[in-house]
Amino acid sequence: MIEIRNLVLRYPGVTVLEAPELTVADGALTYLLGLNGTGKTTLLRCVCGIIAPASGTVRVDGALVRARRTTPPSLGMHLNYQAFDPRHTARRHLRWIARARGLPVGRVREVLAAVDLTEVADRRLDRYSLGMLQRVGIAAALLSRPQTLLLDEPLNGLDIAGILWMRGLLRRLADAGTCVVVTTHLLDEVERNADRVVIVGGGRILGDHALPDLMRNLAPGESTLEDAYLRIAGVPAQSAIGATV
Repeated sequence: MIEIRNLVLRYPGVTVLEAPELTVADGALTYLLGLNGTGKTTLLRCVCGIIAPASGTVRVDGALVRARRTTPPSLGMHLNYQAFDPRHTARRHLRWIARARGLPVGRVREVLAAVDLTEVADRRLDRYSLGMLQRVGIAAALLSRPQTLLLDEPLNGLDIAGILWMRGLLRRLADAGTCVVVTTHLLDEVERNADRVVIVGGGRILGDHALPDLMRNLAPGESTLEDAYLRIAGVPAQSAIGATV
């Protein structure tokens, strides 16, 4: 579970994130939606303790998150598919993370199987596709059997089979009681799989909805999650489509 209270992040001369109150429950798949640069990744980095807020608190599974301290043991995260040494193999990378976090090295074999990388686990990472690197990052996030899991754009680079695999993995984790938070721009996938949708814009939480409730209460003329998202985010439909050439 993630509990955010009165969170404010400031850079010199500007407030970049304000989240007065947000609770993300266990056993739910929550998608964090927003245009590029609106605060999604920044919010995840505050939850992980990578960035220190000016004020407010973040708790993960009851533990207070302190910036630049040890990651809460119940938290797994994959925020950057480029956070690898390209000379390492997937197996070596995951063993290094396991040792650094004090986790059983034997767990590496299990997570490699979970992300379907066993057969290529000893291949150098600079020979991996983007989709394969995403799987390595997800494997690393799963090493600790996290109760709370944060994934930033994990669908990027996945082919159709990879997206189907990811859909099933996220659903199984949430159904098993994990608090799963995912950022993406693939609204069709969100509409298929989400339990909850949090919409971010301008560094603020603009909406926090159970997906069935949101879809039952579409505004006149709306028929899809995309329609509701554009309205809540304040994005004019013509602006989203682009000007006619």
